[in-house]
Amino acid sequence: MPQISFIQAINQAIAEEMERDPLTFLMGEDVVLGAFGATKGLIDKFGAKRVRNTPISEAGFVGAAVGAAMAGTRPICEVEFASFFYCAFDQICNQAAKLRYMSGGQATMPITFRAVYGAMGGAAAQHSETVYAQFLSVPGLKLVVPSDASDMKGLLKSAIRDNNPVIVFEHGALGWSRGEVPDGEHLVPLGKAAVKRPGDNVTVVAIGAMVAKALSVAEKLEKEKISVEVIDPRTLVPLDENAILASVEKTNRIVIADEGHLRGGAAADIAAIVADKGFDFLDAPIRRVTSLDVPIPFSPPLEKAAIADEARIEAAIRDVAGR
Repeated sequence: MPQISFIQAINQAIAEEMERDPLTFLMGEDVVLGAFGATKGLIDKFGAKRVRNTPISEAGFVGAAVGAAMAGTRPICEVEFASFFYCAFDQICNQAAKLRYMSGGQATMPITFRAVYGAMGGAAAQHSETVYAQFLSVPGLKLVVPSDASDMKGLLKSAIRDNNPVIVFEHGALGWSRGEVPDGEHLVPLGKAAVKRPGDNVTVVAIGAMVAKALSVAEKLEKEKISVEVIDPRTLVPLDENAILASVEKTNRIVIADEGHLRGGAAADIAAIVADKGFDFLDAPIRRVTSLDVPIPFSPPLEKAAIADEARIEAAIRDVAGR
């Protein structure tokens, strides 16, 4: 299979879906310029009517995207940095998430929100946060967090085709990571986790950019006969609980690695599910490895200290494995 970058996977997914459906269009901040490269060149293929720059007014253009979706089009709405979702919280949580339900299904909401999240090396707090936990308790939203190029393309295409609002979180540090992506039609279903590495001793549920870190640690610990199974949920809503519980039933131990914060985070949600539905499987306490409960610092050394890393994942695995 050909190898492409995470960013190229995004570009391919959007281009293919816009070619497939003339009612699909792209809008948002800097989509014509393609600030991160993900939307570069799309205006040349599809023209200014279907690739539209918006003002830096998230409440305004996210609201416009919601209206466009209700009117029968399929907008792909880029909010550039995930922290900017706060500026459009009402439009996403009170409008997009609820209108299909409140209309009794008369209105669909086929809208895909895209945003870059995560620490990228000194981008400071307003451009580095991991904010998907804030949307976990909002019924009506689907949350997608790809970890590699193949899943990025397949999940984004599935999100665009979904008739419900989907938020796709793209980690900025993964942008130029490369991976094999199947040729032709490539769809990854929402709500289906992936076993990125099989193992027998400890389950690590790793989210987004934490997957590569967990895999690196798992490879290292394999030399010490500690067999780590790495599960990538791929989507937080819907969450593949069965895959996580099946792995814990096999290994009897779990570590959850997430770049989000410890308090009220996605890791806490997954830990609660395992404690509720898989308690009898556990031979050790559930461990969470997350970023510290601080705004992400501007200083690269302080940023590194705040973010979950391989050393902390390894320490957690050794702790639950008794090694």
